[in-house]
Amino acid sequence: MDDDDLLRYSRHILLEEFGIDGQARVSAAHALVIGVGGLGSPVVLYLAAAGVGRITLVDDDDLDLTNLQRQVAHTTARVGMAKVDSAAEAMRAINPDIAVETHRLRADSELLARLVAAADVVIDCSDNFATRHAVNRACVTLGKPLVAGAAIRFDGQLSVYDTRDPASPCYACLFPPDANFEETRCAVLGVFAPVVGTIGTLQASEALKLLAGIGPSLAGSLLMFDGRRTAFDTLRVARDPGCSVCGHRPGD
Repeated sequence: MDDDDLLRYSRHILLEEFGIDGQARVSAAHALVIGVGGLGSPVVLYLAAAGVGRITLVDDDDLDLTNLQRQVAHTTARVGMAKVDSAAEAMRAINPDIAVETHRLRADSELLARLVAAADVVIDCSDNFATRHAVNRACVTLGKPLVAGAAIRFDGQLSVYDTRDPASPCYACLFPPDANFEETRCAVLGVFAPVVGTIGTLQASEALKLLAGIGPSLAGSLLMFDGRRTAFDTLRVARDPGCSVCGHRPGD
């Protein structure tokens, strides 16, 4: 870590729980971000600003004018650009020292098997159950911590799924793949922009804590945010021993 790094990251280094060792871990880390829309925008900006050494972005979408109400990593001038390229441009403008890898692809199982294996933490900022379950399966299989968020209308939720801890549930323990959950999109129901900003910022916080080695994380808890009341509620969530994804672990 040179003098410029010490200056750039000084406010993190000043934190007793973080310090130089925590910053060194962050700078050596690799984060995988699935989706660079409303949730992913604050995630990638904060990860870049914090100096996560390598950040991989996955999103198959192009930037549309309707995205700009909430997707703060992007600008009007970049409408029509691939979101991963637009986000990478914003990240490098904040911190040119980080390495950003982009994949303008949908996160299918084959791609995830390769990318999750190389990551230290996975942040799921996608907007559909199929992708969330694919990301979760890859994280369970490869033993990687997952920070997953979601937001619609005025409501958001967030948790960490870290099956390196035998007691920690995975995403499928709470939202089984065969359950009949209603798929809702902000294009139909709308979304209050600060809600995705709030959840995305908290996802970045949980990811950075995991990378820096400070805690505790939200593993075993589901954080619910009500943007109407500006209120948080936390639910304890347990691992499902019969889960179709993580139910059979060594030692069970």
